[in-house]
Amino acid sequence: MAKRDLPKVETRLYINGKWQTGTEGTFEVINPATGETLANVQKGGESETHEAIKAAKKAFEEWSKTSPAQRAKLMNKMADLVEEDSERLATIMTMEQGKPLKQAASEINTNVENLRWNAAEGQRILGEIIPSPATNEWQVRKEPVGVVGAITPWNFPSNMIIRKISPAIAAGCTVILKPAKATPLSALALMELFDQAGFPPGVVNIVTGDSSTIGKILTESEDVQKITFTGSTEVGQILNKQAASTLKKVSMELGGHAPLIIFPDADLELATDQLIKTKFINNGQVCTSPNRIFLHEAIKEEATKLIVEKIKQVSVGNGLDDPTTGPLINQEGVEKVEEQIKDAVDKGAKILAGGQRLTEGEYAHGYFFEPTVLDGVTKEMDIFYQETFGPVIPLIAFKEEEEVIKDANDTIFGLASYFFATNIHTIANVSQKLQYGMVGVNDTAISNSATPFGGVKHSGFGRENGTYGVEEYVVAKFVTIRTAK
Repeated sequence: MAKRDLPKVETRLYINGKWQTGTEGTFEVINPATGETLANVQKGGESETHEAIKAAKKAFEEWSKTSPAQRAKLMNKMADLVEEDSERLATIMTMEQGKPLKQAASEINTNVENLRWNAAEGQRILGEIIPSPATNEWQVRKEPVGVVGAITPWNFPSNMIIRKISPAIAAGCTVILKPAKATPLSALALMELFDQAGFPPGVVNIVTGDSSTIGKILTESEDVQKITFTGSTEVGQILNKQAASTLKKVSMELGGHAPLIIFPDADLELATDQLIKTKFINNGQVCTSPNRIFLHEAIKEEATKLIVEKIKQVSVGNGLDDPTTGPLINQEGVEKVEEQIKDAVDKGAKILAGGQRLTEGEYAHGYFFEPTVLDGVTKEMDIFYQETFGPVIPLIAFKEEEEVIKDANDTIFGLASYFFATNIHTIANVSQKLQYGMVGVNDTAISNSATPFGGVKHSGFGRENGTYGVEEYVVAKFVTIRTAK
């Protein structure tokens, strides 16, 4: 197992262009691969959150008036700094979150792409002149919404931050960031680079600490005009209720329970390769991870054999050793996986691979779990309806197209979905009827800087990435100008 010291990184709050200590003490950041304490991070509370809101509100007055070209210049500078510092950023992420170095490096590269894409898109925020009567000119202007509260998760502790901050600042908004308590170091490392890039004080701020305290202040403040949150549906519902008191603009990217359907005419090598590749991104701790695998009975035996063979090639270990997949984030994550597997087995499912926590040798102090395949999964089992967030592939047999569409949609979630088929009629029918914000057909790569990312039902509302993502941070103002005497 690799042994490496944590790269140097700030552990203080960043408010109004200055690093400062918190008034609530500190909290530990734990390496999920080793159980070791990586750092003690400053804990902010009510006073720091109000201070950050005040700073962001003041900075908005000038930042919103800054030209899109000047904002883009600073964002491209930030992209350059992220690219230059990619090795340090990836190492910090792997040590605090657990994912393999290659996955962490890919996340940092996505940050660079996202910053540059939004830097350009911010210069393409266009209003319109609507055909008007002879006496008037009708204008629609796009203006930045205001101060943004961004609350981000631990599973993508760097990209979820950039995916929210970059369109916000490109549109002329200012931001207060509240990162996940489990993974604040990636966020703080990014703040160092925002500072180096030369963004004016108050444009970007970070308050680390208790999620419920900071989140409540951000959502209920009259001076915060927008909340963007990625995380669980349960927490999203709480934040949405709190934000309702001030009727602020909200976007929520919440839980998912993605189906992956393999039809009898599918390319089985492609389908099973894509399944394994996507399932073990971040060890299954992804809201778009394929969680229910529907196999047509005609190809179920062959597909199952391929899945079991390929899952046995998945290596598990400390992310610094760059295995296929790393640990789960904490003990709670391990217990949830164990509970789902036990429930399924008690109700008739069979374990074809894995099924146990890894506890010996290099795994002794981390939160490691075997890549697992469950066969014979049915609707009576918790895993059919509950999001897993772990390395478990549940196999479900089906006979008819309409039957599997109905079962795939039988969930409160509606974020990502996938299916593999070659028949054009199947592709047209299934892609239309799946009740999800995103559908991957013969492909599981559904997220990039140029296309909208988001869900329906209990998976939330609003979109990130692409033009749709920037639109979340502007409001349309109608102006009518009487031109005739």
